[in-house]
Amino acid sequence: MLPLYLDEDSMDKSLVNALKARGVHVITASDVEMIGCSDETHLDFATSVGRVLYTFNREDFYQLHTKYLAEGKLHAGIILAKQQR
Repeated sequence: MLPLYLDEDSMDKSLVNALKARGVHVITASDVEMIGCSDETHLDFATSVGRVLYTFNREDFYQLHTKYLAEGKLHAGIILAKQQR
C-alpha cells in the first residue's frame, strides 16, 4: 500500500479518516506542521520521507512535476485528484 502525504489543500478530515479506515498510512501537512508552506516544499518533504503526495491542487503540482522532470529530480509520486463537493 502506498504511504500518502496529504498537502493542506486535500487534508479533509473525512477523507483522511476514510483512507485510514482502509488501512492507508496517511500523514497530513498539519501532522508535520507544514501549513502555509510552498507547494515545492510539500513535494520536497513527501519525497524526503518516501511518500506519494496527494493533492487537489492539480494545476500547480502538474507544473511542479514537469519542473522536477526537467531538472532530473525524482519523487515518490503525485496523485492529482479532482476535489469533490
